[in-house]
Amino acid sequence: MEPELLERVNTWLTPTFDNDTQDYIKNLIATNPKLLKESFYKNLEFGTGGMRGIMGIGTNRINKYTLGKNTQGLSNYLHKSFPNEPLKVAIAFDCRHNSKTLANIVANVFSANNIQVYIFEDLRPTPELSFALKHLGCHCGIVLTASHNPPEYNGYKVYWQDGGQLVPPQDAEIITEINNLDYSEIKFEANKALIQVVGKEVDDVFIKASIKNGSFNTAQQAKNQLNIVFTSLHGTSITIIPDTLKQAGYKNLHIVEEQAEPNGDFPTVESPNPEEPEALKMALELADKVQGDLVIGTDPDSDRIGVAVRDFNGKMTLLNGNQAMLLMTDFLLKQWQTEGKIKGKEFIGSTIVSTPMMSVLAKAYNVECKIGLTGFKWIAKMIKDFPELDFIGGGEESFGFMVGDFVRDKDAVTSTLLACEIAAQAKAKGSSMYQELIQLYVTHGFYKERLISITKKGIEGAQEIKQMMIDFRNKPLSVINNSKVIKIEDYQSSIALNPISGKEAPISVPKSNVLIYYTEDGSQIALRPSGTEPKIKFYISVNTTLDSVSDFEAKEQQLETKINAIIKDMHLI
Repeated sequence: MEPELLERVNTWLTPTFDNDTQDYIKNLIATNPKLLKESFYKNLEFGTGGMRGIMGIGTNRINKYTLGKNTQGLSNYLHKSFPNEPLKVAIAFDCRHNSKTLANIVANVFSANNIQVYIFEDLRPTPELSFALKHLGCHCGIVLTASHNPPEYNGYKVYWQDGGQLVPPQDAEIITEINNLDYSEIKFEANKALIQVVGKEVDDVFIKASIKNGSFNTAQQAKNQLNIVFTSLHGTSITIIPDTLKQAGYKNLHIVEEQAEPNGDFPTVESPNPEEPEALKMALELADKVQGDLVIGTDPDSDRIGVAVRDFNGKMTLLNGNQAMLLMTDFLLKQWQTEGKIKGKEFIGSTIVSTPMMSVLAKAYNVECKIGLTGFKWIAKMIKDFPELDFIGGGEESFGFMVGDFVRDKDAVTSTLLACEIAAQAKAKGSSMYQELIQLYVTHGFYKERLISITKKGIEGAQEIKQMMIDFRNKPLSVINNSKVIKIEDYQSSIALNPISGKEAPISVPKSNVLIYYTEDGSQIALRPSGTEPKIKFYISVNTTLDSVSDFEAKEQQLETKINAIIKDMHLI
């Protein structure tokens, strides 16, 4: 056993850790050295969506000790950052196994450190935590969730005073505080007087805020005519979305009952991820049965939203994250324009791996489009960094969208209502969401994207992903699908290179392990290891002009063929 690994394991065999933990580790030493190594070879790290990992014993697992250490370090940091203030935190949790137990452990540690805790009585959507944090005047917030990861995962998301997730410099400072701690310093003994349970009183305010931000003068008759199918995929959104839609005037709602009960095993789906069409199979079948106009599916913690609509042939089709984002952003921009609210000090937000069409939309409406790294914490940071500008909305390709700034994270609750508003208004004028999307392509250009995810699990997989990124950096492609590479952006070195002229330019956003190739024909290919899953992701974007709606199918096939050729040329399959 390597010395560093041995030291980690031996630490967990001391009296600081309970007998069950020690017995489990001793059994691994004797029977499963590979699993022992997987469990201890590194410390869990904070990624794009907080800290996520497999539940179990060890430094590379989610458990009471790793989360206890996080919380103790965060408690210490809060006391240093706000030395003369009574500290307050909010805690929410999702439907996953152990989420409630772990949330209570986190609450106990905060309270033991003389911090007032507001903890939800039961599972709640992640965006409600972002809202509640500000509503209750808290200094930070925690959500116990692993979003759409498989059932064996859980996670720990940290939010700051503004309602957004941790960003520099707080993230690095808190991680340093955590790393400097010994496990024996964790205070697990709760001060029950400092723990307050919250529930419906916060729900009511959140729903009202969602309706205020997500409603846009849709006639009641149009709402009545919209036939909606909704699935929570066994997650938290069942606690909020049906009530939100009902209070907003949408009564024609069909819920996929087999998926309505929260369940951390996610028994009816292989993956509770609305990005994957298979996850929405039951909802799509129900839509055909009840002649639904619109299908909405949310992930377990209700920050991602999947939207399916009927195409020109009447078949339900799942919009990808870029398409849903474009429809929502254009709708918001139209509303702001109609109301005379665009005055040159507004912006929308997106990310470096999302569709370039967001920038095209912004230019058409004379607003700014700010582009950040992957993850909504960077869009929230834009709002914080530019208080002189009004944030309209924004999103990213991974099925997340944020309407205004009352929630500072992707928000499937308000986005669901917004999608219904778009669909209802389109249907009332004899159109549809699908037709509105194609018309955007006619007006602004036809951009088509596809995501390729390659899974590489375990220690060996992590090394393979690392090597793939090294190879694409050290042996850069000069031609992709017979088109010259004209620019390579390396966000790790913060350099944009023109490989033809050799000229370099600085990249101003924070460093990240992302590489983007741009080709002469307008194609764009971004590469990045996932911050929350054992995957490397390739984001491919191509585009062309679209003269009329009638040309859509032919042009779409051309772009499909082009993407397939890029994938083949880069040996991604």
